[in-house]
Amino acid sequence: MSTDPGMSSGDPLTPPPEQPRHQSGLPGFSDGYASPPPPGASGGSWASSPVVASSGQYALAGWWSRVGAQLIDGLILLVGWVAITAFFGAVFSVGFFDSEETGVAALIVGLLLSVFAIAIVSLLYAPLMMARTNGKTLGRMATGIRVVRASGEPMTFGFAMLREVVVKAILFGIAGSITAGLASLADVLWPLWDDENRALHDFVVNTRVVQD
Repeated sequence: MSTDPGMSSGDPLTPPPEQPRHQSGLPGFSDGYASPPPPGASGGSWASSPVVASSGQYALAGWWSRVGAQLIDGLILLVGWVAITAFFGAVFSVGFFDSEETGVAALIVGLLLSVFAIAIVSLLYAPLMMARTNGKTLGRMATGIRVVRASGEPMTFGFAMLREVVVKAILFGIAGSITAGLASLADVLWPLWDDENRALHDFVVNTRVVQD
């Protein structure tokens, strides 16, 4: 039996008070960074917007779950690329019934169209999925994670395009090509030592990846 007169046997222990959290549901800080941002992130478009404390509900996603989601999404896109190429190849190969020259020309046109279709699908897959599911893709669904905005705002198609295409694909693609892949590698590995498991592109757009 408890010796505390204010409690009786079987009473639940009083839980410790919850730590302040910012609008994304992650542990709150006086600004958007829990750990020192990467070089150049202290001002301009890199700076994280201030956040205010509110009750939280999210747990940070681990590095392996992020990698797993990326691999699954890549596999899904690969299957889509093969299907698109096979479809256009089959449709335009009918030119061979006319003549070999016509068939070759038609097949080249079909392959060019398939490359265009693959590019469109690759660029729109993640933003469309994230806008529809508020931060998830099929890969993230499989690994139980989602992307959230630190401001607490919903994931819109425009913002998802900014994160997935403009920043991740174009900005870090260019930076990776200039640095022989080092910038892209740093972006992938950064969550391993960041206090909030952020990649470099998360700093740019002020997002977090959390467990769903």
